[in-house]
Amino acid sequence: MRNVFPRCFTRRLPTGFAALTALLFSPVFSPVAVAQTGGSPVGGLLPLVSVGEKWIQDVETYTLQISPQDAGKPLGLEIYSPGFNLADYVDGRRAAGYFGDELYKKNEAFTTTFTLVGPGGTVAERRYGQNREHTWDSLFAGGLGAGTYTLRVNSKGDGKNSYALRVASPFALETSDFTVNARSNTPEPLLAARLNVTADWVGKTVGILNYDIDGPAEAETFVVQPGGKRADLTPSDNGRTATDRFTITPEMVGEWQVFIRVLPTSKQYSNSVRYSFRLNDQPVTARVGGFNPPPAARIENQLLVDVVDPQGRPIAGASYTLVGESSVRPQLPPGYVPISSSIVQGTGNIVSPTEVRYQPGFTKIRFVARAPEGQLAVDAVALYGDQRIPLTGVPFEVAGRTLNTPASVPLPPGDYPVKPTPVPGSTFTPPLPGRVTDGAAGRVTIEYRVRTDVTLITVPDILNACDVTQLTASARTDFPYRLPGRLKLNLPTGWTSDYPLETSGEFSGGQPLKLKLPVRVCRSDTAEAVLDPVGLRTTGTARVQSPAGANVTRSVQGGARASLTKNVNAGAQNYQVTLVFTVDSTLENVRLIDPLPGGGSTPAVRGPLQLQGPSLANVQPRVDGDAIVLNRVIPGTYTLTYTLFSDLPADRVVTPPDLGW
Repeated sequence: MRNVFPRCFTRRLPTGFAALTALLFSPVFSPVAVAQTGGSPVGGLLPLVSVGEKWIQDVETYTLQISPQDAGKPLGLEIYSPGFNLADYVDGRRAAGYFGDELYKKNEAFTTTFTLVGPGGTVAERRYGQNREHTWDSLFAGGLGAGTYTLRVNSKGDGKNSYALRVASPFALETSDFTVNARSNTPEPLLAARLNVTADWVGKTVGILNYDIDGPAEAETFVVQPGGKRADLTPSDNGRTATDRFTITPEMVGEWQVFIRVLPTSKQYSNSVRYSFRLNDQPVTARVGGFNPPPAARIENQLLVDVVDPQGRPIAGASYTLVGESSVRPQLPPGYVPISSSIVQGTGNIVSPTEVRYQPGFTKIRFVARAPEGQLAVDAVALYGDQRIPLTGVPFEVAGRTLNTPASVPLPPGDYPVKPTPVPGSTFTPPLPGRVTDGAAGRVTIEYRVRTDVTLITVPDILNACDVTQLTASARTDFPYRLPGRLKLNLPTGWTSDYPLETSGEFSGGQPLKLKLPVRVCRSDTAEAVLDPVGLRTTGTARVQSPAGANVTRSVQGGARASLTKNVNAGAQNYQVTLVFTVDSTLENVRLIDPLPGGGSTPAVRGPLQLQGPSLANVQPRVDGDAIVLNRVIPGTYTLTYTLFSDLPADRVVTPPDLGW
C-alpha cells in the first residue's frame, strides 16, 4: 500500500532521528525478536497494521488456542501503539520514532477496536482513538478457560494504524491471513511470521502469498527454512498477489521464518503488505507477534485482576471480562458464589461483588468468591414390620469414597448416586441419587427390608391322650443387627400349659429368639406361633395316637411355606420312619434335618431311602450327615421312608426334625 507522500522528505529528517531510530529498532532493543529468529537478521519490531479503508482485508483476525493444561495461566495480551498517533506522520514528514500510523484525511476521526472473543462470548473489548504518542497497553492479563479465542482488530477512517501484539508463554497468536507494515526507516530484514511445517505435510504443497508489495524495487521477501536455507519469494505488484509454492520434502520439516526487507530504492515511508499461508490451497496458520516496548514508552493502561477464594488462593478456572472501557467483572466456575470486590491499586468505584469500574492507569482489582458447597446426609434404616430401626456402621459409597452410616459428606452441588453395601438377611432397592445444593444439605436414606422366619417344632407330635409334648417356637434371621421380637403361642382347645405362652427379646444372625414350653395334649389339633411386630405365623400339629412322631412347619416372610411331619412305627426288630414333606413353591437344595437317635449300645443306622412324590420332580435324595438333601423340589407332597436300626426303646428313638434351604 503506497504512502501518498514522496520519498524525498526522508532526506530532510533531522540527524537526531537516525540515531533514535537505530536505538528503537536495534537488536539491543528487541531481544525477544532476536530469540524468535534463532539468530537470523532482524531489525526490531515488525508492526502489524489495520487499514481503515480500501484494503483487501477489513478486519485483522488472530487466534489463540488455550489447552486444558494451560487453562487459567496468565495470558498477558498486550498491545504496543494501539491508538492512532497523530504526530507519527505530520505534514508530509515522519516524526522521530515513526511507527507507521498514517492519516490521509486530516479532519476525519480514526479509531481502532480490539475485541477478544471466546467460547463464552466477548472477553475484552477496547476502542482506541487518536493521541500524540506511542503507548503500550495491557488488554487482558488474566487466565482463560480451555478453548479457541479470537482477537479481532478493526479500524474506522481513511488511514492505517500500526501496532504490535504479544502474549505470555506458552501462548501464541496465530493467523493464516494478516497485514504487516514494512518501514523504510528499518532497512534490516524484519520477521513477519513463523510457520511450523510438520512431518505429515511431506508430499503436500505449502503456498506463501503476498499482496501489494508494489514491485521488486520496494522490498524483498524471503523464507528461511530449516538448516538456514534461504528461498526468495516473489514480490507482488501494486494491488496484486504473488504466490510461491513449495512441495514439502523431509528436509523441509521444521520451522520456516518469513522475512521482509525494505530496499533503498523504495519510494515510500511505509508499505502495508498482506501475507497468507496455505496447505494444499487450504488456510493454515503461522505464529505472529512478539515485541518489547521502547524503554521510554508510556504504559497507558495495565489492569491486573485476581480472582481468589476467602483464603487468598487463586480459583482454578476463574477469569474476568472487560465491559466497555472501564468495567471489569469476574468469570467464576459454575456454582461459585461471589463474596466481595476491592481495588488494591488504582482508582475507581466498587459497584458490587461482581463489578468494579476503574480509571485507566495502573490498576489492580481483587474479586473474592467461595466454592459452592453443601452436604449430603446418608443414613440407613431396617424396615421391620411397621418399625424403622436406625442402623449404624453400614458401609456405603458416594463420590468415590467409602463411609459408614450415618454420615454427612461435604460436596459441591450436584446429584450423587449412593451405592449401598448388601447386608445379610435383607434386601434393598438402590436409592435415588442425593441432590446437593449450595449451603444446604441433601439426604439419602438406605432402606433394608429385613427377612425373618419362624418355626414351630412339636416333639413328640404323636402321643397318647393327655400326654405332654414340648413345643419350641423359634424366630430366626441372618440379619446381623439386633431386632426386637415377641414370640407367642396360640394353643387350641384341649391343649394346656402352666408356662407363659409368650416371650420378648432381641434376635439377630446366629442368635435366634426361642420360646420352649411343655404342653399337655388331649386331642389332635394344631398350635400356632406368631412373631410380632412382623405378624409372621406358622403352625405345629400333634396327634393323639401311638407310637410316636414329630413335625415342623416353616414359613419365610414374603417367601415359601413348607411343613415336615415325622412318624415312627415300631417293627419286630427295627423301626419304620416316614417323613412327609409338603411345599408350596419350587425350592433348591432343601435339607430335611432328621438326626439319628443316640445313646444305644450300638449306633443307630438309617436304611436305604424310598421316595414318592410328584412325577415331574425327578428328585434324587441323598444323605448328608443328619440331613436328607433334595436337590430341587416343585410344589407338592413328598413321602420318604426308611428303616431305622436301633436298640433304643420306642420312646427314645423319636428325634425332632427341622427344615432348611
